[in-house]
Amino acid sequence: MSSIDGAILDFKRLELLAKGDTGLHRLDARAKVLVTALFVILVISHDRYEISALFPFFIFPAAMIAAGNLPFAYIVRKILLLCPFVMVVAMFNPLFDRAILLQAGPLAISGGWLSFISIILRSILTVGSAFILLALTGFSGVCRALEQLGMPRPFAVQLLFLYRYIFVLTEEGGRAARARQLRSGGKRGPGIGSVATLIGHLLLRTWQRAERVYIAMLSRGFDGSFHTSRSSSFGTREMYFIICWGLFLLLLRSTNLPQRIGGLVTGGGL
Repeated sequence: MSSIDGAILDFKRLELLAKGDTGLHRLDARAKVLVTALFVILVISHDRYEISALFPFFIFPAAMIAAGNLPFAYIVRKILLLCPFVMVVAMFNPLFDRAILLQAGPLAISGGWLSFISIILRSILTVGSAFILLALTGFSGVCRALEQLGMPRPFAVQLLFLYRYIFVLTEEGGRAARARQLRSGGKRGPGIGSVATLIGHLLLRTWQRAERVYIAMLSRGFDGSFHTSRSSSFGTREMYFIICWGLFLLLLRSTNLPQRIGGLVTGGGL
């Protein structure tokens, strides 16, 4: 029960962070979405064995966290929750790709281990940038920006509803877990046999709750349009933001900065 309630509060904290009043929060959401999309595309476009060229890309999320006054520990904790799933996906690479690509003294490193590390780094960068975008803009702001950028309105509305109804599902799950705990007298309950019935009742209750929410939305004049608490327009600041970060990210993609710096330090030149 406490874990479900904690998950609800954790989700809602992203929305609270999006109500900040920094310069990044006041930027039009389209500028932040475009720069984040470019960042993700450039990160995943690297070769599967590339590692060193990925490290300079950490400048972007670090700068966004600092300029947006976001809690660094909270963002890191959200990213680390995904790491076990990424490691499960990437753990088979060292088993199938055993070709030696790097020799560090007596240590021979295969291509599988390089791709393993590369997948983890790219996952941290891309997922971290998505969380930062949500913390700076809010999910409704992102959906509105996607619609303004050309996404069909039904897709954007479905994304928003999917996000909103996650809270409905988790709240109903918390009530069901609380009722089960109270009826079991603090014990573990009737066992695994009751899980299917509990899930069925949870889905029915969630469906009924969603119907009531939808009727309430219609009664308040919902017509499929987005209404956000923060109004903004695309202007000169947004253009500067896109151009500066876009050029910087393209520079990072076209140049392996750690390799070049290492060449200068060792006397190998550029």
